[in-house]
Amino acid sequence: MRVVVRFLFRFLVGFLGLSIALVVLFKFVPVPVTATMIMDGNGITKDWEPLSNIDRNMVRAVIAAEDGKSCTHDGFDREAIEKAIEQNAKGGRIRGGSTVSQQTAKNVFLWQGGGYFRKGLEAYFTVLIENVWGKRRIMEVYLNVAETGIGTYGAEAGAQRYFGKSATRLTPLEAARMAAALPLPKERSVKNPGGWLRRHGNTISARIGVVGRDGLDACIYD
Repeated sequence: MRVVVRFLFRFLVGFLGLSIALVVLFKFVPVPVTATMIMDGNGITKDWEPLSNIDRNMVRAVIAAEDGKSCTHDGFDREAIEKAIEQNAKGGRIRGGSTVSQQTAKNVFLWQGGGYFRKGLEAYFTVLIENVWGKRRIMEVYLNVAETGIGTYGAEAGAQRYFGKSATRLTPLEAARMAAALPLPKERSVKNPGGWLRRHGNTISARIGVVGRDGLDACIYD
């Protein structure tokens, strides 16, 4: 029993040390690869770009579509989580309550899929990156590792794939359509969306102006 306890203690200390070291490292160094990329059977197309090379429309589109309280929460939008739980309990379309911080933690350090164990690790890494990276770095990493299409990762690779140009000069509608596809990039069309997806993209495009007017992206550019 003593051997088991000693092993578990060493494992925990090792995990904590390694996780903190990686978080500190990735505050300054581009994330080279993620578990999602490695397990993607479609290959990997990516091109890391600093946030200064990604159009502000893309940042605002992500905030409008994914995380309107990005600059005011501590990594967890508790109201959104409660609403997601209530709606999912009623059945129908599954609604998520994850913030950009949570999605970044999952994308960089963990794997896709659910389960309480994975969600617990996600919460742990979310707290770490919120305190070590800050909002700007979180958004920068998210926009470089998020899956933007089949075998395509990051805003730059997505912009090149769909619009044949750099992410430095995306129009509000282009950024909105990319953001609308982010939750299901393998299934949602960016270039020629139809029906609900087209309307959703148009709504995000309109909200980009609201994000700018109300300064909802101010913490990213302070």
